[in-house]
Amino acid sequence: MKFWAAVAAVSLLTASEAAAAPQVLQANPSDVKSRNIEGRSFKLAQIKNVHFNQHGKGPRALAAVYEKYDIELPETLLMVLRQILLDIGFDLRARSLMSARAPDNATAPYNNNTGQGEVTATPIPFDVEYLTPVDIGNPPQTLPLCFDTGSSDLWVFSSNTPVSQQGGQKLFHIDNSTSAQKLQNHTWSIRYGDGSGSSGEVYLDTVDVGGIKVENQAVETANQVSSSFTRDEHSSGILGLGFQSINMVRPNKQKTFIDNALKSLAMPLFTANIRKAAEGNYNFGFIDETEYLGNLTMIPVDAASGYWKFKGTAFSTGFNGTNSAISDIVVPLEHPAIADTGTTLLMIPEAIVQAYYRQVANAYDSKIYGGWVFPCNSTLPDLTLYISSYKAVIPGELINFAPADLDDPATATICYGGVQSSRGFPFAIYGNVFFKAHWTMFHVEEKKLGFAPRSGE
Repeated sequence: MKFWAAVAAVSLLTASEAAAAPQVLQANPSDVKSRNIEGRSFKLAQIKNVHFNQHGKGPRALAAVYEKYDIELPETLLMVLRQILLDIGFDLRARSLMSARAPDNATAPYNNNTGQGEVTATPIPFDVEYLTPVDIGNPPQTLPLCFDTGSSDLWVFSSNTPVSQQGGQKLFHIDNSTSAQKLQNHTWSIRYGDGSGSSGEVYLDTVDVGGIKVENQAVETANQVSSSFTRDEHSSGILGLGFQSINMVRPNKQKTFIDNALKSLAMPLFTANIRKAAEGNYNFGFIDETEYLGNLTMIPVDAASGYWKFKGTAFSTGFNGTNSAISDIVVPLEHPAIADTGTTLLMIPEAIVQAYYRQVANAYDSKIYGGWVFPCNSTLPDLTLYISSYKAVIPGELINFAPADLDDPATATICYGGVQSSRGFPFAIYGNVFFKAHWTMFHVEEKKLGFAPRSGE
């Protein structure tokens, strides 16, 4: 779909179009009721990790999305990744292509001494990954995990993971936990778009996040891991916050941590307050009104997919030069989308991507860099995405994701875009480029998302 063809068919959103959109609700925090007055609530703070290898960060972030959703990587992106891996001294003969996360001498900075009810989360520079210490077993073993609303498995590097597939991660030593019980005849397996995968056995054990303990939680221990995870010594696994239907344990899917923890929470929800290059947080069981502006816009979620799936309805973008007179035009473009804290980029329909970068001088879809790039000195326009009645403005400064031609942002001349095309994916993926601008509530029981602009505090 060409942008100017879309503009020719443009009309401002009408009342009839709004009526046909998903039902939305403007809500105050008081409208979101507690279900358990004696329930717990806690905050997971985020801090910056300064040890991540910057090289090729943009293409690696894009490749991670293809890998996660088991979509075959485009040949041009594979070629870019191959060169990145050669540049950082990775032996392509010994490993598969998808492995470029952390340098060999990196350490995983996390702090377990944060006090009761609060733990520390650690984003990699350019906000590729957020890590949170999670206690597993008795006595507790602390592992840094990635919180991910785009998946529904709690899996970890373990004492069953072959030494050849370990890369310095903290392991869950199964035999050291007195409460670990193997779930007989159950296994898990996840395949990725590069043909690699992770798999293993399943144990039931105690999991503690922020002081909320869940006993007999399914913990998936890795007997085999994709080399992309091996290379990432910061992360010991993933804690999925999606819905149970996409849990990968077989023959019987297992409940997620959040499903099991609901009865202990004051409110059956969690919130994401993700910030660029600054401390942010996840909150469980409560709403912090200081973290956002105005009222919440509540959007229904299609949970049948297993994802936090919703419907994007339109977009608009800043225009430069002679087109400034039509800068407020809203282009209807309905598209399925998911809210995914485990994805770095904002992956949206090709028509929106082309329309956006058309406003940036010398921006282009690069075969050399594996995605949309632009001169680093560009003043990027804002991008506005409509989710029914919610107007989500993504400031242009958030769309400058990472340097492309050099590792140092101060000297780079070509930069990689935080907005990339979702072409080939079954849905758009609203990742952390979106969340850095918009505080988001995930209401588990009501299966709704709540959006509001972040307060910036």
